[in-house]
Order: sequence, then structure tokens, then C-alpha cells
Amino acid sequence: GYLYGFSLTKTLIITIFANLVPIPFILLFIKQIFKFMEKHNILTSVISKLKNRAMGKSHRIETLEFWGLMFYVGIPLPGTGAWTGALIASLLNIEFKKAMISIFCGILMAAVIMSLGVYGVFHFVF
Repeated sequence: GYLYGFSLTKTLIITIFANLVPIPFILLFIKQIFKFMEKHNILTSVISKLKNRAMGKSHRIETLEFWGLMFYVGIPLPGTGAWTGALIASLLNIEFKKAMISIFCGILMAAVIMSLGVYGVFHFVF
């Protein structure tokens, strides 16, 4: 957003909305989609890798549920984020409403961290 001249507020709104759009669909349908694809031998190795990778990162989320999922999504590191968090929440059978609120809070946290970092650095340097 910064490079397009968007305000911090506009950037945050766009970022949060764009990250949230696929989350309900992932939470509600990913297991059924995976099951269908596995049944029909469609990309089974890819699905297996996705599941293994997601579940390999799920220990803290499983233990702390709401807070674990929120911080997993909210701390902007490679391999973390809302989509992976939603996949993990779905595979762990975390209640939809709890997962949505936790992921939303995580998206807010990541958006603020990244936006303040970018806007702060560019404002300071330029």
C-alpha cells in the first residue's frame, strides 16, 4: 500500500479484508475437499505434505488453542499466517467461531506489525 501512496488506514483495511476472505471457506470446507481429492487420487502427495507440514506446526496451537492460533497467525514469519492457521484449526477441529475470532485477531496483529514496520521505515528513511 505504501508504494501506491495509500494511507496506513487504507492499507490496514485492505490487508485485513483480503486476508480474511478465504478463511471461512478453509475452515468449513478444506477437510471435505482433501477427502474428495484423496478418494479420487488427485494430488494426494501434495495434500499429504500440506497436512504433515501443518500438523507439524500444530503442537502449540493444540495446547493453547485460541492464543496459540492467534500468535501463530499474528507473528509474521515464513510459513505462518492466516491460511495455514485456518488449515491447522480445521484439522484440529477447533470450533469455527473460536477459530475465526482467533485468526482475525492474528491478522490484525500481523497487519499492524508489518504496516508499522514498512510505513515507519520508509517514512524515516525517505
